[in-house]
Amino acid sequence: MIVLKLTLVPFFLFIVSMAAVRWGPAVAGWLAGLPIVAGPILYLLVLERGAVFGVGAAAAALSAVFASEAFNLAYGWTCRWYHYSIAAMMGLLAWLVAAIGLTNMPATPAFAVGAALLGVAAAQTLLPRTEAASKIISITRVDLMLRMAAGAVLTLAVTMLSLSLGAQWSGVLTVFPLLGLILSVSSQRAHGPDFVVRLLRGMVLGRFSFAAFCLCLVWMLPKQNAEIAFLVSSVAAVIVQSASRQLAAVGR
Repeated sequence: MIVLKLTLVPFFLFIVSMAAVRWGPAVAGWLAGLPIVAGPILYLLVLERGAVFGVGAAAAALSAVFASEAFNLAYGWTCRWYHYSIAAMMGLLAWLVAAIGLTNMPATPAFAVGAALLGVAAAQTLLPRTEAASKIISITRVDLMLRMAAGAVLTLAVTMLSLSLGAQWSGVLTVFPLLGLILSVSSQRAHGPDFVVRLLRGMVLGRFSFAAFCLCLVWMLPKQNAEIAFLVSSVAAVIVQSASRQLAAVGR
């Protein structure tokens, strides 16, 4: 089990980081919308705490899309005028306030869907806009290793503390904006705020696949074993993600 905790999330962070290098911020943001961090952590929680815990955590993770978009909005606006350290601080503060609010609300699928939709709508409407073109970017080996290490630390923290945190906080923490924070800070440092805005707007498009993933888990975990539930949910997420990408291309 410890091997999975140390390798699953770092592997997916590696994939997204390489995508950013190959295809730029919009595609990297779109891929970051997939459950590449929350999915593996939720799987480990189900293995350790059972399906009932997993259902509650999946519903809470879906509602936490609202908190993630709060982070994106705060970072996206702050980075246009201030240093990345201030933007990161404002983004994390917005996430924390939203997360605390979510954990004091009903932990039901209906509420989770409503919160996620509200967050996506707000981000789509209120995030800054930019016409800046994509850039060819690079990433140092040190940056890549730090990203992967951060993913491993988050996985260990959530899974080890899940019993005391409970399903709701565990689910919300699986959607902690680790990838958004890492990509935003490194992108602002290297390429400026317009690059960050393209990245964050790409993430909004990816939220629909994450919603499909969580809803499938809520529905399937009580009926199927964990492997089948996560496999079907992952396939659903990829299908929705591909459809959203095609619709976005048509809309341009």
